[in-house]
Amino acid sequence: MPTIEAIADRAAEVDGAHPLDEATTMALRTGQLTAVRRDAAFYLVRGNELTLVVDPPARRHGLGTALLSQAVEAHPHLASAWSHGNHPGAAALAASAGWERTRDLWVMRRPLGGDADPLPELVVPEGVELHPFGHRSGDSYEVLRVNHHAFADHPEQGAMDLVDMARRMAEPWFDPAGLILAAPADGLGTLGFHWTKKHSDTLGEVYVVGVAPEAQGKGIGKLVTLAGLHHLADSGCTEVMLYVEADNEAAVKTYSGLGFTHADADTHVMYTRKG
Repeated sequence: MPTIEAIADRAAEVDGAHPLDEATTMALRTGQLTAVRRDAAFYLVRGNELTLVVDPPARRHGLGTALLSQAVEAHPHLASAWSHGNHPGAAALAASAGWERTRDLWVMRRPLGGDADPLPELVVPEGVELHPFGHRSGDSYEVLRVNHHAFADHPEQGAMDLVDMARRMAEPWFDPAGLILAAPADGLGTLGFHWTKKHSDTLGEVYVVGVAPEAQGKGIGKLVTLAGLHHLADSGCTEVMLYVEADNEAAVKTYSGLGFTHADADTHVMYTRKG
């Protein structure tokens, strides 16, 4: 019988998007979720969020419908589920079960180097200093402080604490030089940060960009984003991606202005259970 990881990997190959996001993958690895496998499918429950995946060869035989019913019966607190890549099968299953589409998360991409439009020059304004994580004492606290305020209304990112941060920093991809902070050159505190991530030698990600409330509207978000893009380009990346809420008009405008585009297939959809 195929493992959960094998089923997920085969689904990723067929669907063009991996069905397990980072938080779910980490929770699966550490056993911090409920995992149920049935034949050639499985479901995972993390908090009140459901992940359900059917092995591509076993689809269209009612296995997903049966497994969804089983999950809801066993976990009546379930409230939401993601479809990574906006899969039509997920949309049909959600509709048949009465789950509503409530959130769209876009993937935006930008090529780097080659024939791609060059990145704008990085110009650091007077009174601001950019430095890599660890350059100043208290950087961990500052990143968490800014992150907490910047993502106070974000259901996933806003909950990051010191344990979550340490877990992410223990991942093989973490590079302190790729976590760039903007701070007042003549004082304490942090104005914003850009945490970059490398998925491979050539694919980078705008992982998290956070701006402190006191620095909003001063161009800090664009500054740290551009600093991170230059870092990824200098490290050999030929493409960079990011995730952004589809209804975050200010962020979409900023990223579009930096050369990022979005394709309809690069959309992740959250479905919410009625009642």
